[in-house]
Order: sequence, then structure tokens, then C-alpha cells
Amino acid sequence: MSHPFDAISMETLKARRCAKWTRYGADVLPLWVADMDFPTSDKIVAAMQARADSSNLGYPMGGYTGAGEPGVADAIITRQAGYNWHLAEEDIWLINGIVPGLFLGAMAFASPGEEIIMQTPIYPPFMYAVEKTGRTPVYNPMNFDGETWEIDFDALEELVTPSSRVFMLCNPHNPVGRVFRRDELEKLADFALRHRLWVISDELHCDLRFDGHKHIPFASLNDEIAQRTLTLFGPTKTFNIAGLKIGIAVSQNHALMERFQAAAPALITPPNVIAQAALKTAFNEAGDWLESTLTYLDGNRHFVADFVRERLPGVRYGGTEGTYLAWLDFNSLGLGENLETFLLETCKVGLNPGPSFGPGGEGFARLNFATTREVVSGALERIENGIRSLD
Repeated sequence: MSHPFDAISMETLKARRCAKWTRYGADVLPLWVADMDFPTSDKIVAAMQARADSSNLGYPMGGYTGAGEPGVADAIITRQAGYNWHLAEEDIWLINGIVPGLFLGAMAFASPGEEIIMQTPIYPPFMYAVEKTGRTPVYNPMNFDGETWEIDFDALEELVTPSSRVFMLCNPHNPVGRVFRRDELEKLADFALRHRLWVISDELHCDLRFDGHKHIPFASLNDEIAQRTLTLFGPTKTFNIAGLKIGIAVSQNHALMERFQAAAPALITPPNVIAQAALKTAFNEAGDWLESTLTYLDGNRHFVADFVRERLPGVRYGGTEGTYLAWLDFNSLGLGENLETFLLETCKVGLNPGPSFGPGGEGFARLNFATTREVVSGALERIENGIRSLD
């Protein structure tokens, strides 16, 4: 059965004025930055239009440290209650994006020179947030056996020093696509508590999951870990509204939240009123759109897995449990540092290069399959032809 997204034409995509479709030349298929190529929910668009038409575009309610406009906190609380995580309005702070939250968290919970631990490969702004604020990154590369990605808990223990202050978690994990199980999260919580680490948990992709994989908010594991955790999430990836620059910071330790807010006063501004209207509508009314989108993404996910297995010899893909990202292993092709050039210039496909995701990313590339099946198929066929040209 066809899906409405199949009707999106290549001409329509190429006409989009956005970063994804304007970075490369017209002869390159872009499957890099984590935007979807799908229309945003009509209900979200209508809510933004209604707010614009109201001419009520002044400063948002809630101030610089509040939970936003009327109804926004209730939408967030209801959403997280679905994950058995029970919040109060005073636990919530609206911010202008997740990346600013990573930077602010690094500054708030570690002093210059102190260590922040993260699991690589990892979304590059995690590393930027540590390095560019003068903190010291400590990397714990995950293990890959060709089929699954696992946390190296033994190595994690060996990394801790008296200077370790923060553990950064990404769940669902970008780029490898893991949705961590409860037992894994409980081991991480035990690790953080034993070493008295603060935790910054990026859960932005929490609503993008497949095959019954369950998202468990890290701070919901127990009261003790909740007191050491700052959680970052929001509607932007799930509902394809990244350009609105809105995020949510949550901590049930209000002293921790105050420390977070005080790290850069007035530099993290409240999201604008249009973005807040979009958030409220996304969480309250766009469930049907999300269900349909997940069905399409799931089809693309299986298509990528089958294509890699059957038609890309030497390429490995560990599958995607959450996110709409495929983390592809090209190491056996022997291209080394030339992989990015091979993909871009020989295959004419724009993917995110693995080394930018830190140690363990060498020889990998990230493919965004949140686009039409025509584009996904075309990109993979180009890679197939490129691999054949290596013989």
C-alpha cells in the first residue's frame, strides 16, 4: 500500500530552501543533517498560523526561567507521564534548543579542565560543548560486533578519575540508533551514583522508536538518580520542526536546575511564542501524524537493512532501534580517510562523515533515511555502483 510521502517529488525536495538541500550541488543526494523531508503536521502548521494571525507576538509568558505559555507545561507533563515519568511544572524550563542545553550543562556542572565522560561515536555537539567551554572530554567508545552496539562498562569504570564530574548520555543514541534497555540504564545509573557524577541525558529522539523498543527516561529510574540528572528533550526531531529552535530542560532537583540556569544568565532565551504553540499542538494533537510517519520510517529502516545486506558487499549496519539514522560501517572497503570523498565525489551522496562523531567513528558514515523511498533507494544504488567501481 502506498503512503502519502511517496508522492513527494524530487522537484519538490530540491526546491526546499533549507540547510539539507542547499549544502551540496544539484547532482548530490543529501542524506546528512537530521531533518525529515516530510510535510509537518497540518495541525501544527494551523496552530502556528493561528498564533501569527492573532497579532499576539509579544514576549512569551513564563519569563526566563519558567515553563512557558499556558498549557505548555501540561502538554509536557502529560507526554512524559506516558513514559511513567511524573513531573511538576516547577521541574521544567523551556530553552531555545538542545545544543545550547549541552553547552550550558557543561559549564554548570564542571569547572574548566574537569572531565566530562561520553560514549562515542556521539552527536558532534556533545564534544563541542565540552571542548569549546574548556572542559576535558573523556571518550568511552562503544563496542560493535557487526550486528549490535553495546556499552563497554569495564572500560567506563577505568576512565573515572578524581577530575571526573559529568556523564553525558544520548538515548536513543545518535548516531548508532540504540534504545538502551532498562538493565543498561540501571548499570549507568549505578556508575554515576558510585562516582558522584552529574548526568546530562539527551533524550531528544525518545518518540522515534521501532519494534516495541521502550524509551525509559533516565531520571525515572529512581529518586536518587533523578537528583543528579538534567534531562534535555523536545518536539523538534519527532515532529520535524527543528528550525523553530525549542527545547525542554527538566530536573527534579531544583537546586541543580538553578545552577543550570545561573551558568549563563539571559543567554539562553525563552522559545518564541510560535514555537511554543507548535510544541503544545505537537504533543497534544499530532499523534496521528506521528504514527503515520513512524510507519513510513519503519519501512525505510527495513529497506536500508535489506539493501545493505543484499547489495552492499563489505558494508555493515547494526540496525536502528530508535531515531531515523543508519550508522553504516565501510571499514572493510579499505578506503580509510578517503571514505568521505568516495561517497561525495564518486557516489554523489552526502552523508555525515564518521570521524566527526569522535573516536570509533573512523570508517563509518551516518545516513538519514527520513526521506522518500525514492531518495533512499537512489542513494543506496549510487553507493552500490560506487563500490562496484572499486573492483
